Order: sequence, then structure tokens, then C-alpha cells
Amino acid sequence: MTDLFKIAPQQPLAEALRPKTLAEVCGQTHLLGAGKPLRLAFDAGKAHSMILWGPPGVGKTTLARLMANAFDSEFIALSAVFAGVKDIRAAMEQAQNNLDQHGKHTLLFVDEIHRFNKSQQDALLPFVESGLVTFIGATTENPSFEVNSALLSRAQVYVLKSLTDSEMRELLQKARAMRVGHLDFDEVAITTLIGYADGDARRFLNLIEQAETAAASTGVTLIDADFVDNALTLNSRRFDKGGDNFYDQISALHKSVRGSNPDAALYWFCRMVDGGADPKYLSRRIVRMAWEDIGLADPRAMQIANDAAATYERLGSPEGELALGQALIYLAMAAKSNAGYKAFNAAKAFIAKDKSREVPVHLRNAPTKLMKELGYGHEYRYAHDEPDAYAAGETYFPEGIAEPGWYQPVPRGLEGKIADKLAWLRELDKNAGKI
Repeated sequence: MTDLFKIAPQQPLAEALRPKTLAEVCGQTHLLGAGKPLRLAFDAGKAHSMILWGPPGVGKTTLARLMANAFDSEFIALSAVFAGVKDIRAAMEQAQNNLDQHGKHTLLFVDEIHRFNKSQQDALLPFVESGLVTFIGATTENPSFEVNSALLSRAQVYVLKSLTDSEMRELLQKARAMRVGHLDFDEVAITTLIGYADGDARRFLNLIEQAETAAASTGVTLIDADFVDNALTLNSRRFDKGGDNFYDQISALHKSVRGSNPDAALYWFCRMVDGGADPKYLSRRIVRMAWEDIGLADPRAMQIANDAAATYERLGSPEGELALGQALIYLAMAAKSNAGYKAFNAAKAFIAKDKSREVPVHLRNAPTKLMKELGYGHEYRYAHDEPDAYAAGETYFPEGIAEPGWYQPVPRGLEGKIADKLAWLRELDKNAGKI
């Protein structure tokens, strides 16, 4: 009798709004629209093993559950964070039992499949191959790197996308229809919540639920920008410090500098800082950009990058971030050259493949009498004693190596003048009979 007086706990808004049918799903129209891959799978009524790859809160778990319902399959869910080989075996026993006793196929959903190690992923293979289970893995990481090739070859990869602003607004309307219809949200508040949700539906609905709770405790019915700023906990936007999103944004930052677009460089820099990237790491990358993409076309770039990094070390955040931002502006607008970068890589590759060659005798040091008697340093031409401080026609490579011409300066910035000097020195060599 006591059960009659128990009050059922209220479901979290995100769970209450979890789609029960395919028509209720927000987003992923590139997969679920008419004639699109996953819609065709649903329409065919036949499941196949797959990996759902996408950021958090875009419907990976929901789609797996909907597939189990659509294909009249039993649903077994494992979290790769907590499960091991023992759990996999238990799930397979349950799947066999589902088939033997109930004649029902099993859909095995493994959340965060990238957390399984090789042996755990290998333990799934025989059961996927035999058809005992239809495997659906969910991951926020690139499966090319995180999923074994054997398992990857047996599963179709579908890429899920973050929800758009319009899809988020659609979610808000559903939330208002279900639970928060008594609240009014002004346009700035909606835009702010969508921005901080960062394409994550679950996060967006959690923010709306926070707003509902805060409004109830303060007697507020209008959710405006001030209320959002003061009453809600707005954490940093989604930022995976070790995954594809991290390296994609670093790539975008570097390419914006290389492409001489200071505004884009500042955009990606501020995006990463806002998301929680370590500015010390970014400062190291900025110094690298100066050497790789600007080089000797503007040597001041290296100095400014180093000074900005040192400034950040001294001031920390947020003051030091200004120095890094201004360094990015300078680098973006500096003359560009990768001639030094290419020359270094060419020399490094040549050395890796070449044999060990003797230092020419005339270049060897001769600190002892014996070495002098052996000819070390003999006929070495001291450049400072030569006309124009250049020993025209001299060679500095080991025997058998022609001048490789690795360094080819570009006609931009200081390297334009370096190119002119190199051309003049080669003319001197030619006149001396070297070329």
C-alpha cells in the first residue's frame, strides 16, 4: 500500500524529450532525410553494423534505440568506459538466449567504443561476423584512429553533425510544449543559450531546465539575457583537448596565418582559448608558425612570436593572451616564405639516406703538428681575407656531392634581398670556374 503514496521522480528534460519515433528526431537530415542512408536502412527494416561518429548530444544513443524498435530487436547497451571482456561475453550469452528462447535478434550498442582497447574490440568480432548481434558503436573520436581495422571493416561509418541554430529553436519549442510553456524567453537569451550549447541538444535542454529551476525559485517568468548571465552556470563551450576538434582548430589557426588573414587567425585563437585550450600550447604553435611559414622573409616575426610567448609566461591569462593575439596579427600580415622550412627538410631527408662521407681535408681542424703534417686545413681559404669576404669557387661539401640547391629564397620580404645576394655569389663562383 505504501507504493500508492510514492511520488515518481520527474525525468530530466533531455530524457523526457528523447525521441520515440524517427519523425521526432531533430537534426541529422543528411542521414535521415528522404532517400538518405539511415532513412533507407529504417525503411528497409534490416539492420546492419555501424559506427555513429559525432560530437556529444547529437542523437547517437537515440538512433540506436530507435533502430532496435524499428527492427524489432532486443537492445543491449554497454559503456566502453565501464565494460570489459567479461561484460561482452555476458552480453553475447544474453543475445544467444534472446535468439533461442524468444526468437529475437539483438542489437548491441557500445557507447564510446573508442575507449575499448584492442583485445576488447577483438572480443566483439566473432559475434559480429556470425550475425549473432548487430553492432552499433558510438564515438566522439575519429574511428580511423580509434577502432581496430578488423572491426571497422565490418561496420559502416555514419558521421553525425552538431545541431544547427534552427534545430535548437525547434527543440526549445518542444520543451515549451512539454514543460516550460509558462516561461517566456527573449531573443538575446535564446541566442545566448544556443551559443553555449554549441550544437549539443542534451546540453541545450539541460540549460533550459536550469533556467526553469532558477525561475521557479525567484518567481521569474521572463528569461532574458541578464537572467541567463546571472542565474545559470554557463561553462566553456565544447572543446576536446585531445581529439579531432582540437587538431582541426589548430589547423584552421595555422592556415589562417599562412593565408594572411588576421581576422580569421584571431577568430580561431579566441575560439580555442574560450574552449579551454592551454595558451602556453598555442604560444608554442605561434612560434612554430613564424619559423615554418615566414622564416627569413621577415626575421622580426620570430622575435615577436618569442616575445609574445615570454609575455604570456610573465602575465598569464587573460592579460598575456593579448600579446599572443597581436603576434598572430603580425604573423598573418608578414611576408611569407617556407623556403627555409623546405631546405631543412630536404637536407634532413638527404642525410637520412646518404652514406657517411669524410670531411674534406681542407675543412678539417688542425690543432696539432701531426694534423698539420697530414694536410688538415691545408689550402683552406679564409673568407675574410678574400675579396668581398667570399672565397669564390670554394667547396664546402664532402667529395662527390654537387651543390644541391636546397635553399631557394622567395622574392618576398628580406628573402628577396637574400635571393639577389645568392645570385651574385653564384656569378662569382661561375667566374672562378666552380660552376
